[in-house]
Amino acid sequence: MKLMRVGPLGQEKPAILDKDGKVRDLSGHVADIGGAAISPEGLAKIAAIDPASLPEIAVDRIGACVAGTGKFICIGLNYSDHAAETGAAVPPEPVIFMKATSAICGPNDDVLIPRTSEKTDWEVELGVVIGKTAKYVSEADAMDYVAGYCVSHDVSERAFQTERAGQWTKGKSCDTFGPIGPWLVTKDEIADPQNLKMWLSVNGKTMQDGSSKTMVYGVAHLVSYLSQFMSLHPGDVISTGTPPGVGLGMKPPQFLKAGDVVELGIEGLGTQKQTFKADV
Repeated sequence: MKLMRVGPLGQEKPAILDKDGKVRDLSGHVADIGGAAISPEGLAKIAAIDPASLPEIAVDRIGACVAGTGKFICIGLNYSDHAAETGAAVPPEPVIFMKATSAICGPNDDVLIPRTSEKTDWEVELGVVIGKTAKYVSEADAMDYVAGYCVSHDVSERAFQTERAGQWTKGKSCDTFGPIGPWLVTKDEIADPQNLKMWLSVNGKTMQDGSSKTMVYGVAHLVSYLSQFMSLHPGDVISTGTPPGVGLGMKPPQFLKAGDVVELGIEGLGTQKQTFKADV
């Protein structure tokens, strides 16, 4: 299934995309796409609904694909070819950092460049959405805790991230730096999350053209690994790292400015399109 949330910011309705590409209203059956609705039992109930029986919705805006995200966990340097372009060694364990949940926005919402930013950058990433509470789970069982996948744009401010004192979080958490969606695609639709084409363009020029097959630590490993340190809850999002082609890795480095348009997508998970604007 392709689940989504549509409507004005803060007033999104839960919806499902039918086989003909029509958006159908799920609000008569679930309160939102999140929490119990994306548990195995909740997803089974939605799957039993005939989408043709649901009202069609005219879509003006697509919201973030999951509601109530408690943790937005990111994995750094998790693609061997991306680590190489940044000059960093592949880490011996996953590099974990957090993106503030206040950064989450819809897949096509404008992205705001912070007032003092000079190095705003792009990163297309595979997002993993947790469907049931995971704590101390094995890698063999880890996928039982995944509800599905989404496109995640880990927008980053490199000077905030690496040139200022402290951790990466402040370079990753600016408002609108976390577009997710358009859909939460349930895991049954994705045969192999470790073999998905990923791409990103800036102003029509392809910058990233990679695949999740070069991911160092795969989805099952990451879910298991993270669950050893913290419990994962329904609606939590893991953004699993980016392939090569980020602005920081170019010679000379290239960064985003107001007016730039970024488009990105992942095979089977849909596409995003954002206009970057100055945050005044």
